[in-house]
Amino acid sequence: MVNHPMTEMNFSIMSSFSGSKKVYVEGSRPHIKVPMREIQLSTTTGSFVEMENKPVRVYDTSCPYTDSAHSIDIRNGLSPIRRNWILERGAVEAYEGRAEKAEDNGYKNDDPRANIDLFPGLQRNALRAKRSENVTQLHYARQGIITPEMEFIAIRENVSPELVRDEVACGRAIIPCNINHPESEPMIIGKNFSCKSKREYWKFCRYFFRSGRSGKNDMGDPLGCRYHHGSFYRQRYT
Repeated sequence: MVNHPMTEMNFSIMSSFSGSKKVYVEGSRPHIKVPMREIQLSTTTGSFVEMENKPVRVYDTSCPYTDSAHSIDIRNGLSPIRRNWILERGAVEAYEGRAEKAEDNGYKNDDPRANIDLFPGLQRNALRAKRSENVTQLHYARQGIITPEMEFIAIRENVSPELVRDEVACGRAIIPCNINHPESEPMIIGKNFSCKSKREYWKFCRYFFRSGRSGKNDMGDPLGCRYHHGSFYRQRYT
């Protein structure tokens, strides 16, 4: 196995797109910064006139790897952009998890790669919901609360935060935001939004229905597991 210097690995994962740049749209608070890709358009030319075209902004989910102003160190992981949002709601508590095992990363115990390049920047305790607390975006939506995650999504999708909250509360969309992955940018899956991954949604529903599990991550029970295309119907949250 070839061991590449960490600086070389950091450089190799960075990428860029010519004719465009990464910009950020700020929300109602400074910590809500939604990345966009701003594309420069060429001048429209004709027989009698030339027209300058304004840049156009599009969806950009490439994280900081396409931001020339961002310093990347893969040993430190991505910035936990959602951690303060999660903590300020006061519904979670930290707990001491077990020690990391080689099998967690797909290695056998005697594999020399098992202890190579651990991530010192990610040494933080796991979070879990406090007793009697619910930490899903579905729960907050049904309480009438617009979370920072919902506002982030609304800016990215170019819709109102209330529409995002309403779609989630009514079971027409899901926000997969695990509380132990605060580095993940909020996104939404639903027919009225850019991502419409029905196949994965129904797979989750069948899984939750058959196993009886719920609340293992911040997706909770996706859309309450309403399954309209099969022989069963289940609504966990009523």
